[in-house]
Amino acid sequence: MELMASDWMEQHPEYHALLANPEGALEQDYTPERGETNPFLHLSMHLSISEQISIDQPPGIREIAQKLTKKLGSEHEAQHQMMECLGQVMWEAQREGGQLSPEKYLEALKKLS
Repeated sequence: MELMASDWMEQHPEYHALLANPEGALEQDYTPERGETNPFLHLSMHLSISEQISIDQPPGIREIAQKLTKKLGSEHEAQHQMMECLGQVMWEAQREGGQLSPEKYLEALKKLS
């Protein structure tokens, strides 16, 4: 997992300064109102999607990721698009007070490829 995390950190040079100063990074608020992406959330979502793909859970996500990567020519860009879908279904589940729907997640992902 640490190797996977370090690979994603390398692919995000915009976070290198923040990650070099973890105490300072943890003291900041990362809010949409400030126009900032939370680097820890972003990297965690990369890790989550990578793990989902590696175990093909929900079933079919690996194939979707492969097709999207091929279409975009970049695993990184494919994951960024997948991240939007994951974030949306997480937000909906939270708003509705329910569980994340793998079906809605896969449905959203299929629309990407």
